[in-house]
Amino acid sequence: MYFRKEIGIWGENIACKYLEENQYEIIERNFLCRQGEIDIIAKDKKTNEWTFIEVKTRSNFKYGNPADSVNKEKQKHMLHAIKYYIYKNKIENMPIRIDVIEVYIKEKCRINHIKQIKE
Repeated sequence: MYFRKEIGIWGENIACKYLEENQYEIIERNFLCRQGEIDIIAKDKKTNEWTFIEVKTRSNFKYGNPADSVNKEKQKHMLHAIKYYIYKNKIENMPIRIDVIEVYIKEKCRINHIKQIKE
């Protein structure tokens, strides 16, 4: 369990570095509320969208692609947390997007950024 948490934190650090290199401003990490958790909240400087990001880090495909674990139930929890964040921070009229960043860590690190996972 502890090892998985370390891998997750490492993956989030890699994802933040990737985002900053691709013109995103990191607003907050690990936003936690009763409704759920959001790994990274960032602003896409190219599109001016508030981006709510779930990071999934994997070293193998034993349980499928990382994004596969962001199922409808997980998306529902994320959406509740996002709605609360929007309300709490008074950003109701801002464009938003929900993304997944897959971080693969085998021989070398590879990132797959999936934009707009929810319609």
